[in-house]
Amino acid sequence: MKTGLLRLGLSLALLAVPVNVKEEEEPELSFPVISDIHVQSWDEQSHYKFAAALRDLNDLNPNPNILIINGDLTNGMSSDYDKLDELLKSNPHPKNIAFTIGNHEFYQAWFDAKKAWNADTFPNKESEQASIHRFLQLSGEKQVYYDRKIQGYHFIFLGSEQYRQSNEANLEDAYLSQKQLDWLRTKLKEDVDAEKPVFVFLHQPLPYSVAGTHFCCTNNRAVVQHEELKKILSNYPQVIFFSGHTHWELKLLNTLVRDKFTMVNSSSVRQPWTDNGLGGEMALGPDESEGLYVEVYKDKMTIKGRDFYRHRWIPEAQFLVTLGGNDKEPERFHDVERSPIGELIRWVAAVAKDWFRVGI
Repeated sequence: MKTGLLRLGLSLALLAVPVNVKEEEEPELSFPVISDIHVQSWDEQSHYKFAAALRDLNDLNPNPNILIINGDLTNGMSSDYDKLDELLKSNPHPKNIAFTIGNHEFYQAWFDAKKAWNADTFPNKESEQASIHRFLQLSGEKQVYYDRKIQGYHFIFLGSEQYRQSNEANLEDAYLSQKQLDWLRTKLKEDVDAEKPVFVFLHQPLPYSVAGTHFCCTNNRAVVQHEELKKILSNYPQVIFFSGHTHWELKLLNTLVRDKFTMVNSSSVRQPWTDNGLGGEMALGPDESEGLYVEVYKDKMTIKGRDFYRHRWIPEAQFLVTLGGNDKEPERFHDVERSPIGELIRWVAAVAKDWFRVGI
């Protein structure tokens, strides 16, 4: 990555270039991606933030092709799902919604009969199958992994099939069975010659990839079968892999990462987190709430970070992905550029940080 004055020169030069596509150009496909809404029956802040996000997205576009909610929908309780259903019924949203299962969908196992957190009695008579069943009742799907074709674009949804009851070593990581991984291989072969992006969703990210993956997960694994999953996805440069789980805010440098395919972090509606500057992480203010909005055009796509609290775009999280090439030219398939305004903001912040260090 270019640094210093050269980077500033590039940023300033690019300021004259329009970041957005022409206003008269209509996208072929548009959809929000949000995650980590953490709706709990008793948590009024989770209700308010989720409803506010839905209203803000509706103001942007009342008719996107689909809404993606990528895991950690609830804390696994039936009462949480009831509240989530109530919020969906009472707030505007697209008719077409897709959900993925997160680690928190298994969390009823941590609560005893009195609905008190009780790790000593885990799993408190709760089975993984019961947790998955409640999720499937919401999603309307037959299993935690499935796919859909929307406007000619392929959407693939993955999900954990186990929690700690099967194996304590699973921790909070996604467990993808060999059957699911083989299914993924088969589904991706449908797109081997495709020049369109293929959208893949899993709540947990791949390790050492997007923002927060160095901190979010024990052993920095996040997906038990992460090596095999990455190997599969690496054969398809047109894959755009969306994940949540880390909660890390969207203005950070590694919100979008390119490594043979493209990986994108979606932060959190309920509570974004960030780097604390001391080798750890910390929660942002209680009002913060974020997500993504995606628009796909014939030869490009935009991925934009959205601040639901302030009802505005996040300038550091505006990405343009140029589409083209084929499977023989994987490096050309996605030419990812960060918004020049976002890059300038990052550079100024970095320089200011150095200046303050000198002053100290």
